[in-house]
Amino acid sequence: MSTEAPALELKKTINLPKTKFGQKANLPQTEPARLKKWTEMGLYDQIRRARAGATKFILHDGPPYANADIHLGTALNKILKDFIVKSRTMMGFDAPYVPGYDCHGLPIELHVERKLGAKKATMPPLSIRRVCREFAADALKRQTRDFQRLGILGEWDNPYSTMSDHYEAETARLFARFVERGFVYKGARPVYWCIHDQTALAEAEVEYHQHTSPSVYVKFPLRSDPAQIDPALAGRKVFALIWTTTPWTLPANLGIAVHPDFEYVALEDNASGDEVLIVAAELMEAVASRCNLTEPKVLARFPGAKLDGMECRHPWIDRPSLLMLGEHVTLGGEADAETELDVSEAREKTANSKSGTGLVHTAPGHGHDDFVIGKRYGLEIYCPVDHSGRFTPEIEHFAGLNVFEANPEIVEFMRGQGVLLFTESYDHRYPHCWRCKNPVIFRATPQWFIAMDRVGPGEAVEKDEDGRDLSNFTSNFTDGETLDNASLRAMALREVDERVKWIPAWGRERMRNMIKGRPDWCVSRQRVWGVPIPAFYCQQCSHVIADPAVIRRVADIFEKESADAWYKREAADLLPEGFTCGKCNGADFTKETDILDVWFDSGSSSIAVLESRENLRWPADVYIEGGDQFRGWFNSSLFVGLAVHDRAPYETVLCHGWTLDAVGKAMHKSAGNAVSPDEVIPKLGAEVLRLWCASSDYFEDMRCSEEILQRVTDGYRKLRNTARYALGNLDGFDPARDSVPEAKMLELDRWALSELDSVIEKVRAAYEAYEFHTVYHTLYDFCTVTLSARYFDILKDRLYTFAPRNPARRSAQTALYMIVDALARMLGTILVFTADEIWESLPADDARPASVHLAELPEAKSQPDEELRVRWERLFALRERVLAKLEEARNSKLIGGSLEAAVVIRPRLEDEDTFNYFRDQLRYVFIVSEVRSARDGELEGGSPVLTQIAIERAQGQKCERCWNYSTRVGEFSRYPSVCERCVQALEEIEASQQA
Repeated sequence: MSTEAPALELKKTINLPKTKFGQKANLPQTEPARLKKWTEMGLYDQIRRARAGATKFILHDGPPYANADIHLGTALNKILKDFIVKSRTMMGFDAPYVPGYDCHGLPIELHVERKLGAKKATMPPLSIRRVCREFAADALKRQTRDFQRLGILGEWDNPYSTMSDHYEAETARLFARFVERGFVYKGARPVYWCIHDQTALAEAEVEYHQHTSPSVYVKFPLRSDPAQIDPALAGRKVFALIWTTTPWTLPANLGIAVHPDFEYVALEDNASGDEVLIVAAELMEAVASRCNLTEPKVLARFPGAKLDGMECRHPWIDRPSLLMLGEHVTLGGEADAETELDVSEAREKTANSKSGTGLVHTAPGHGHDDFVIGKRYGLEIYCPVDHSGRFTPEIEHFAGLNVFEANPEIVEFMRGQGVLLFTESYDHRYPHCWRCKNPVIFRATPQWFIAMDRVGPGEAVEKDEDGRDLSNFTSNFTDGETLDNASLRAMALREVDERVKWIPAWGRERMRNMIKGRPDWCVSRQRVWGVPIPAFYCQQCSHVIADPAVIRRVADIFEKESADAWYKREAADLLPEGFTCGKCNGADFTKETDILDVWFDSGSSSIAVLESRENLRWPADVYIEGGDQFRGWFNSSLFVGLAVHDRAPYETVLCHGWTLDAVGKAMHKSAGNAVSPDEVIPKLGAEVLRLWCASSDYFEDMRCSEEILQRVTDGYRKLRNTARYALGNLDGFDPARDSVPEAKMLELDRWALSELDSVIEKVRAAYEAYEFHTVYHTLYDFCTVTLSARYFDILKDRLYTFAPRNPARRSAQTALYMIVDALARMLGTILVFTADEIWESLPADDARPASVHLAELPEAKSQPDEELRVRWERLFALRERVLAKLEEARNSKLIGGSLEAAVVIRPRLEDEDTFNYFRDQLRYVFIVSEVRSARDGELEGGSPVLTQIAIERAQGQKCERCWNYSTRVGEFSRYPSVCERCVQALEEIEASQQA
């Protein structure tokens, strides 16, 4: 009786992949479960403990407005921040993340206004603030939920909020610091003013949109003797011809500016008899054409400097209009209020045709340049427009009219007066309120300002030489070259140029332009939801009390009672006991009613947050926001940092682009092209949104649509399937027991690990440079080309058909284990859910951290094997030519699958070395049943330097187990249907079962 064991069932001896890592991700279902697990295990706290004592890396979170649910732009911003924090954490840094929320300001107050309606007008400030606080708290809660759903780890149970008692107190203390250093004053000067919301606006609260204005050419009769300009003009009726696109500012005209160095002409219009017009010589022809002048004749030429100090008469009001010299005068092409400080928007402007006359109508109460030159020439800062944008009663003919409604009325009035030479509609970019989207005006009104160019301590209110309150004057230096380094502008330019790193590099110039051109910072707002400006007014003499010690006392009260204390307490309860006016000894005071600019609020965050939490530090390593923050948070944060520490609050500033639709248009719900995270996540999962963020260069504008997200989903599947293939072939592999030392691994496996090292180096460098799109594309190419198309394709035969414990198979598994372990770590920053799932699916290892997010990025070997890389690159080049020949044979029906083929090669030049070196491995690399060199007489035609390749059908029979063809199938009685390789594998399996 035979004792021989029965033959193995061939089908059961194939090592098919086996893993709990599913082919389908089911992200909308599995992500929430993983988030719950992370919460239950306290993952974020575990990360903090794991990195305790490591070098700090601080990303400071720019706070989003807590006024609405998140949209694609806010999702992009938060995901990019998570990429930075997680990548730095996996580099070994201690990188805590404290999210923040901007809870004050106009956006929230407007929401509340809409909710309350007319009722708001009768409510006291405290009641309005309570409703605003409740609204912001609810929005904060919803945003926190949505940000966490994106897989973002952080101190969500302890974020910073600009409406917290501590933050409001710190904001007030920072205002005291600005006062202490002499940077704060109260004065009247033109500011952006929203007539709809009836409040001043900062530059960061203004955006530019297309607007149609009436363009007018208006004659101002010369009062001074024209012979002083040129004798040829003696006795003539001479007019200064101005051009403006804001006719509503003409009632406030007090002067006309000309450039001292431009050439001007006195132009006689034959059609008007003896009238002579003064215009810039370079614009003479354009003016004559536009204004239909008949055969104009030049009577005189002279520099603009010759007009200095001469007087014209206002076109219809009996008052002088002074001719002044101003460097700001241009030769046309820029309408009133058109100058944009935002460089990106300015780049979009196209040059206009020659508009203008070279003489600029000047109303010191309605423009920055007008104000500066008006102060220099001693003009009144005259502003006959009220808070609602209506003319005051003193303006005859137009009193009570809204300024924009008055434009056509003024045009027709001037036509009737005979002073209007020409008018037309003019399309240009004009400042609009960022919230209500209505056009704004420049309006001189008493406000609190932070001076850009003031040096050293100064009065909180500008004084004249007799000690009386004076409207503000600013020197308007643009570069700080002539200023001591104590000025905010000079310090800011120094930081921008010398200390801060800007990514992309153009950010430096953009920030520089913002600082060079910005006027003094208007920090007061006529609202109630915010941090009150802690200043007082003496009821007896109106003296302003802006004392650092008093402000800090008020801040201490805010720390205990919130800024609501300003509205709950009387002035006497906020001031020190026994406090009296330093000017008149009065003891009765009123409180300032304005609040601080919301950008002062958010700009205070680096001090209020980074310096008040033990796990953080000042300055931050990095800030990252969208391009609008060059005039917003980047800007205000810089000036707060300078006021406190004389340096920027950030080492590096990153700027990301905007989210656009598939054709490059801005997304809007009303346009039907918006992509909402709330719609994407339930269908595709947050992981796809994260991968979309990583797949494009976020330094540019990023497009998103259903089609684009579908392509991203396809990319995700390829990454997932790569990991699944590796994990499936690690079934039964114990890293501690079965790993093969690299020196004993097969060369193909060592090549794969060499390629892995190259990828690790690129990925680490890309993470270091914040180039997440490079990370994605490097890993995608590695998975789809290096692994799937090459390594896995070749490896499949060895993994599936070799005996499970065969050293060659263990070599492959060792490589797969190292690859998928590294892949999980490198993907951990981007695919937070999937990478953790991969991590959990790796073979058990007690030394491995519980989550990939506790691990660190892999390290590449210090000495790459360049000879190995070159050898295999040459082999793969040969392989590509062989695969092309196999495809031709398949198309001609010579073969079906590649294993039906035998490859015949006559190698030439370097291919000969490759062929000889890899001779025994070529059939596996090419995935054919046989590779042989050409015999004498075969493949001898063709080029003497090009390798010749031919395909023929393989000899022998098909192995039932591995599907290779062999002439030895049938030789083995125990397993008659398999080849010699499979017989050896089966014998190994039998031996292991008996052991």
